[in-house]
Amino acid sequence: MSDPARKLRRAPMPVLLGLGVVTDFFDTLGIGSFATTTAAMVLGRLIKDDDIPGTLNVGQAIPTISEAIIYIILLGGLIDLPTISSMVVAGGVGAWFGAGFVSHLPRRTIQRAISIALLVTAGFMAMSMMASLSLNAGTIGFTGTTLAVAIVASLVIGSLTSLGIGNYAPTMAVTYMLGMNAKAVFPIMAASAAVILPAAAIRFYRSGRFDRRIAFGLAVGGIPGVLVAAFLVKSLPLGVLKWVVVGVLLYTSITLWMSSRRGYGNG
Repeated sequence: MSDPARKLRRAPMPVLLGLGVVTDFFDTLGIGSFATTTAAMVLGRLIKDDDIPGTLNVGQAIPTISEAIIYIILLGGLIDLPTISSMVVAGGVGAWFGAGFVSHLPRRTIQRAISIALLVTAGFMAMSMMASLSLNAGTIGFTGTTLAVAIVASLVIGSLTSLGIGNYAPTMAVTYMLGMNAKAVFPIMAASAAVILPAAAIRFYRSGRFDRRIAFGLAVGGIPGVLVAAFLVKSLPLGVLKWVVVGVLLYTSITLWMSSRRGYGNG
């Protein structure tokens, strides 16, 4: 069953490069790139729904690695090595096995999984914005039971990344709830993503379930977006924009779910 309204568009490469610039610009400032990129691709009808997870992981891997290097250099004094290393490894393991599973799922299952993933991401973003966060209070590292909880959470978050849930929002929510200093969270988020995305990207690349043109545009366009945000802009008042993103994610989630119920989609 098909629907002409769901016919794919072939976006020109400058548009795809621009998408990489914008999404990774805001990713570096803390919004995250997976949710915004997914919304743009779905609402713009740029990609088959079942190619979304692979395209996100393959396309955003290189910009995310550059982002991690920048965060670790700029915020190196707020890194607790046992915490960051254990959480990063756990995230990578989760991504490797999660991507291997997702790359074999049928289209309808992926549509519904991404729909739920966007809903969860919107929830985590809303939680982080409503929470009372301090840039000065809190620990920079975990030990004992708290560290064990953080490691398990990273394992789960890494596996969910393969479905299009970016690791930024859930990692923020979990570490804040465990009492971490807000400034110490960013190196963990970025370093985790720098391992999670390449691990998942390898599995998706081997499966062939991703859009090469879009992934290329995201990869090439994302790097200048990261550099501009990190070294020129550094920070912006993003409160209103984040709520707009939450609204867009909810709408996109509903769109994908309805497509799966009608038995068609971009694919």
